[in-house]
Amino acid sequence: MTPDILAALEQAKRDKRPVVLATRLPSGEQRLLPDPAAPAELNEAAAGVLASDENGTHKIGGEDWFLHAYNPPLRLVIVGAVHIAQALAPFAAQCGFAVTVVDPRRSFASDERFPGVTISTDWPDEAMEALRPDSRTAVVTLTHDPKLDDPALDRALKSDAFYIGALGSRRTHAARLKRLTDLGHTEAALARIKGPVGLNIEAVTATEIAVSAIAEIIAVRRGSPLAPQRGT
Repeated sequence: MTPDILAALEQAKRDKRPVVLATRLPSGEQRLLPDPAAPAELNEAAAGVLASDENGTHKIGGEDWFLHAYNPPLRLVIVGAVHIAQALAPFAAQCGFAVTVVDPRRSFASDERFPGVTISTDWPDEAMEALRPDSRTAVVTLTHDPKLDDPALDRALKSDAFYIGALGSRRTHAARLKRLTDLGHTEAALARIKGPVGLNIEAVTATEIAVSAIAEIIAVRRGSPLAPQRGT
């Protein structure tokens, strides 16, 4: 790896920008993708590797290229240190997500209730500004309290978060959409919110709801037809 390639790779990591290190076989020539100067087929293969997180050798233009994805870490931001969050956090961690629980209520957001989980006791709008959700980030709001959920959803909708989910009944969600509309969000933007959160598996308990939520997050990330885009 040349010093220039190494420096560019380190900068991409600092910027949390997904890139692919492409190595031509057997010559060892390397380049970072995406690159406008690279063949379109090579950039397309790199996009597929980033989406799947699966490194491997690809035949491009009659040549073998080993493509290695350098993605920012998967993250899950949970707003609301409630019982569902206690079940969801370990599920998400086992699926490779770095989890942050956001709740200004310190009696809820404690190390005892969330061992080994990053906790933010900032107000959700401040926490979201600091966390800066990107295309590798999922956001789930669980409090049922508009003072906490709405600011988080407002910031999430302004971000590249790949998944946004909100707990609540259909009536609660309709009221939530009206408030977010009043904040200036369009119908198309609001369609990004999965509400009620989770795949419809008739979940009842906190653990079951957590299972449905992490399943929907994975389905959206993998482009599964199990998670169709919902209208508003």
